[in-house]
Amino acid sequence: MKTKLIIAVTLSLFACRPWSGAMAQGSPSADKAAGDIASAARVPLASLDADRRGRLVFDFKDDAQRRRWSNLPTGIVKRAGLRMGDLTQPQRDAVMALLAAALSREGYEKVVGIVAGDEVLRQADGGGRLAFGRDEYYVSLLGQPSSTEPWMIQFGGHHLGLNITLAGDQGTLAPSHTGSQPSSFELEGKLVRPLGREVDQAFALVHSLDEGQRKQAILGFEMRDLVLGPGRDGQTIQPEGIKGAALTGKQREMLLDLAGEWTGILHETAAKAKMEELKAHVAETWFAWSGPTAKGAAAYFRIQGPTVFIEYAPQRMGNDPTKHIHTIYRDPTNEYGSKWGKR
Repeated sequence: MKTKLIIAVTLSLFACRPWSGAMAQGSPSADKAAGDIASAARVPLASLDADRRGRLVFDFKDDAQRRRWSNLPTGIVKRAGLRMGDLTQPQRDAVMALLAAALSREGYEKVVGIVAGDEVLRQADGGGRLAFGRDEYYVSLLGQPSSTEPWMIQFGGHHLGLNITLAGDQGTLAPSHTGSQPSSFELEGKLVRPLGREVDQAFALVHSLDEGQRKQAILGFEMRDLVLGPGRDGQTIQPEGIKGAALTGKQREMLLDLAGEWTGILHETAAKAKMEELKAHVAETWFAWSGPTAKGAAAYFRIQGPTVFIEYAPQRMGNDPTKHIHTIYRDPTNEYGSKWGKR
């Protein structure tokens, strides 16, 4: 695709208020997070008639809806909830303002970048043969918005499946999928890499390992996709690679910073609490690598600890797997916020 076409497509995308205006607002302060998120959720609810409210809001105990998410295009895996392309502009604004409230500034920008890339892909696909693009994202709520009781926001489509469970200032994204295709594109003359920090930090970490550490970290086989991607809830695998106890202090910090690219998607209060938890378990957290270590190469990596499971997997299709990325974030102790309420 020519650069001018890419810029034209993405400028058109970002010209809509829900993809740019909310970004500038940033995230709420910690003491206001729970109330602000709940209040933001009530705005789109108030704009809907009874039929659409019924399609947006599910019972918090509805496990079928809770697990009805995927990284695949909506034309392949049907979603429930409300389709963004079927909403009015003010309603789309309100949904994106809700995400801006629930996520950190960086997390919101990541979501915007993933959706922008999917719009580029829609144009390359000839207008949406496989239901790509910003209209093909769905939003749903499980439970009623609350500053104290558990409830959930789901937002996703192709290469994005956010499952945001909230309970007061506590929150988790587990499980959630972030991906990117294309992994880089141009917007207003600038390079956009929705998952670029993850890539850069991972290569920095593997390059920091000495020869003995690399022998432990690098797997002796090729990983071709996510092991515990969408649809693998409740499953586990044995840790592999190098354990945090075998890393230097600086390398442990690098490992935590890398994990923070996923945990830090959520608003600051919840993200900070999760990072403190990861720090407490960093010696028991494993880092595994599969593939070449030359910067920019197509390599898989995994972070696995008592309360975190992260995978990053280039997709082995087409001529350049680095252009198509899948990732998963899980917490085996708190999937869908299981710590905070019986369902």
